[in-house]
Amino acid sequence: MIAKTRIVRIGNSRGIRVPKGLLEQAQLPEEVELQAEPGRLVVRAAHGPRAGWAAAAKAMHDRGDDRPLDTPTRTRFDEKDWQWR
Repeated sequence: MIAKTRIVRIGNSRGIRVPKGLLEQAQLPEEVELQAEPGRLVVRAAHGPRAGWAAAAKAMHDRGDDRPLDTPTRTRFDEKDWQWR
């Protein structure tokens, strides 16, 4: 579906009205992200700040790429004070 609309004044800002049919077809949630590109605005569903991290961590684990970067070093606490219960 293609629809034409106008950029209108909304207070000190400007905006567009999006036809209901376009929104239904796009299946966008209430919160969206806007990105400006030359000659267009891209609207897409907003993702949480850590969206996809679980899948990325699993992929790293599957590749064996999730090991610590530094070798663990023992401290006096480890040698004298630490006790398993």
